[in-house]
Amino acid sequence: MPDASIEIETILRRELSPTILEVVDFSAEHAGHSGNPNSAKRGTHIRVRIASAAFQGKSLLEQHRSVYSLLGEFLKKKGIHALELKTEGP
Repeated sequence: MPDASIEIETILRRELSPTILEVVDFSAEHAGHSGNPNSAKRGTHIRVRIASAAFQGKSLLEQHRSVYSLLGEFLKKKGIHALELKTEGP
């Protein structure tokens, strides 16, 4: 089964054709916390930095909604507790 961060990167590249895309799994930093009670090293906390022409003219809230509309079901299915987003236009 592919790593959640790789799957997220694949979805975002396919759907938003980003000019910048960084996907980092920082689950280990939250080991033992409520969102990661089993101290999983991967798959509970993901950080994304993305720039895309698809965000042009959209507010920050609209940009984040665009990403969540693409990833929402995937995040639930995988049990990802936190998605930290930094979005920007081209």
